[in-house]
Amino acid sequence: MELKVGDKAPDFKLSSTRKEKISLSDYEGKKNVLLAYYPLNFTPG
Repeated sequence: MELKVGDKAPDFKLSSTRKEKISLSDYEGKKNVLLAYYPLNFTPG
């Protein structure tokens, strides 16, 4: 899936640090959310 600047991020669910399931839609209209992706994190290179 290709996203462009200004596109709405698709909804997803992840485990929080408290082992609770949270989704992006839980914060829609309530808080700003920053999505960060590290493509080489924990990989050799």
